Amino acid sequence: MTPPPAGRRERKKAATRQAIADAALELFLERGYDQVSIRDIADAADVSTTTVFKHFTGKEALVFDQEEDREAQLIAAVRRRPAGLSILESLRQHVLGTWPAIAEHPQRAGFTALVESTPALRAYAERMWTRHTDSLGAAIADETGVDRDDLACVTLARFVLEIPALAHARPDRRAAVEEVFDILTHGWKPPAGPTAARGA
Repeated sequence: MTPPPAGRRERKKAATRQAIADAALELFLERGYDQVSIRDIADAADVSTTTVFKHFTGKEALVFDQEEDREAQLIAAVRRRPAGLSILESLRQHVLGTWPAIAEHPQRAGFTALVESTPALRAYAERMWTRHTDSLGAAIADETGVDRDDLACVTLARFVLEIPALAHARPDRRAAVEEVFDILTHGWKPPAGPTAARGA
């Protein structure tokens, strides 16, 4: 969890940002993304449009208002992990500690439908996902002493970021997260069964 801002000014700024983001998401879910303007959002949050742009670069950023924090937390899980804790184990603990609450949020289904039904948001999400992959891959590479474009580090980052999507529809999401991390940690092994036996 990110600690709350310490100073009064920082707390007020964070509260204003959150109020704007909350108002925007509520309007987007109610009316649809393309039917809501920055002016609508400013009015709903009781701020000026200038204030909205002080906190967000545009409408897309309002939908993904927590993504910068989430990226920073992922990188911190790699760079600031306790001594003796592996990169993968630290990332496992981070995902298990943060993602289930996001997946179970009451607005999650509406949020997902909003993004999937809006081309501008889908494109923004893809760019953001690529940026997260690059940032996390670079952090892993730095920690292991290899070049930042190392394919193994980029691949690992990509798989870690895919874990929530892979586990989302599973009956036991936590167990699914653990299983994918076990595969990343120990390697893939063919499942036991008739098909596996034929290939033995």
